[in-house]
Amino acid sequence: MSKTNLLDRRAVVASLLKDRKGMVAVGGLGASTNDMAAAGDHDRNFYLWGGMGGAVMMGLGLALAQPDVPVVVITGDGEMLMGIGSLATVGMQKPGNLSIVVLDNERYGETGGQTSHTSVAADLVGVARACGIADSRAISTMAEVEALVPKLHDLKSGPRFANVKIDGANVERILPMRDGTFIVNRIRGSLGFPPL
Repeated sequence: MSKTNLLDRRAVVASLLKDRKGMVAVGGLGASTNDMAAAGDHDRNFYLWGGMGGAVMMGLGLALAQPDVPVVVITGDGEMLMGIGSLATVGMQKPGNLSIVVLDNERYGETGGQTSHTSVAADLVGVARACGIADSRAISTMAEVEALVPKLHDLKSGPRFANVKIDGANVERILPMRDGTFIVNRIRGSLGFPPL
């Protein structure tokens, strides 16, 4: 794929979260969290701020605790590289309701835009497959994104992994709520649990 035909990150995330029903969405460090907020704040959005590398494990915990709720992790290539070992745990646990979507611009966007390993050698789809996530795919078109959306709501056929090649545009930051206690209690309430 030509570098000029890469997907718009905000359009990808908006498509993933459109008609989300009861899905819980975990946003990784930085830009992916901003992309989720830009698609619309929701009581089942879990925004991570300083936990680089932790988004997949957070999503795994939620998926295992709530097997009747679809959970999607939306994170970046830099964070996925940092937390790459989490894919082995997902592959071992095999939660049917978990989807992991990596927005891959081949850059470390939060630290200055340095080239990431995915631009040269790291094949995240190959790693996910090798870790036991059979439904692992590379996505480079909006048609492929749209085809993924219904699978995000399937509670049995996961886990799923998708690496979406996006452009490196520096878009306006849409900063969501930064009160962690509020966000946790809001999700707990939406799932029928009392606040902490």
